[in-house]
Amino acid sequence: MKFDYGKEGLEIALKETWNYTILKPKEQKTVSHPVESIRRAIRNPIGTDPLHEIIERKEKLDQICIVVSDATRPVPSHLLLKALVKELNLYGIPDEKIQVLIATGLHRPSREEELVRIMGAELKGRLRSSDHRATDRDSLVYLGEMEDHSPIYINKTFYESDLKILTGYVEPHFFAGFSGGRKAIVPGIAGEETIQRNHSAANIASPFARFGVYKENPLHQHALQIARKMEIDFMVNVCIDENHGITQIAAGDFEKAHEKLVEFQMKKVFHEIEKPYDIVVCGNGGYPLDLNLYQAVKSIAIGEMGVKKGGTIISVNECTDGIGIGQDKFRELLFFEESPKILYNKVLNEEIIVPDQWEIQVLTRVLMKADVYIISQLKEQELGNLGLKYAESVEEAIKHALRRHGSDAQILILPHGPQILPILKK
Repeated sequence: MKFDYGKEGLEIALKETWNYTILKPKEQKTVSHPVESIRRAIRNPIGTDPLHEIIERKEKLDQICIVVSDATRPVPSHLLLKALVKELNLYGIPDEKIQVLIATGLHRPSREEELVRIMGAELKGRLRSSDHRATDRDSLVYLGEMEDHSPIYINKTFYESDLKILTGYVEPHFFAGFSGGRKAIVPGIAGEETIQRNHSAANIASPFARFGVYKENPLHQHALQIARKMEIDFMVNVCIDENHGITQIAAGDFEKAHEKLVEFQMKKVFHEIEKPYDIVVCGNGGYPLDLNLYQAVKSIAIGEMGVKKGGTIISVNECTDGIGIGQDKFRELLFFEESPKILYNKVLNEEIIVPDQWEIQVLTRVLMKADVYIISQLKEQELGNLGLKYAESVEEAIKHALRRHGSDAQILILPHGPQILPILKK
């Protein structure tokens, strides 16, 4: 079978004697003319006026800011941008007034070849673009505090623009419930301190900070409150299939359009299982989500959903960027000289408060439940001291796990990342 891995995929040889189940996403129809379909959605928005009417009411239109996802996300931003720019040009807005802001959050800056993928070769040569820099105070605007005293720092270019447009894609997220919508603001273009408060240990520890949990989710609530202060004019979000083709489009009000796609995902993504499995083989869905070990924690959290206590998770992610460029604190905590339980408690009790602690918090939580093997380009010595196990191949990791759980152990294989998620039948 072929497993999503990097750009090319990974062939896995499954033995007939293995007791395995493969879960694949329900087949979805992709839109045949994506740019024109996006333009139709822009002209028929949800919960707000069409974009051209919003523009007509503006007293000043010196700068339009369009926020797009960074290189770690598989959203076809070049198609969203192409549709939006065609519409804006049609309404009399020249390219010179359009600024593309890449929502890097606390991730590394974009590389040149990634900018081509994000914007498309034609628009990269036409439009101005910049990466958000969460740690650069000079590029942020401070908007005071929330009721819980969270400081609000937001990208200055976006905040001072005359027309503010968000883009993104919606799929289940391992602690925000779902991606898309308000996530373009927090963490996308928020300052480091704002992101830290949103991703706090208390929020991550909430039982509602899980895949598919939405309105009760504290990270969602926190980000939504900040996003509502931004006077967002318009949003375009999409859903994609395992090949990154567009299956659903929603445009208009950033909350209502997002909710429509969340409802679609709720019906499509979750698959009930009778009981947890001994072994779960899972990944992030290939490139670009499996660029590094930092991002691979999401796939480990997918495994957590379907594995039994004391079971084995086999995480399959290429990790061409290694542990994660720019994720220095994650790297440090990965080599922490304590057990997962001790490190988890130190993060939870706020003895450790650093960027990237949320990824370690999730990782140690899973490590307290199950063994975790990493199949990637990483060397064994790069996997740290927390207990991550190394294997050269998926087949080798399965053999190790079968020696522990028995030859008839039940194996769940999830080859397409968060496109389908196991959930225990109530």
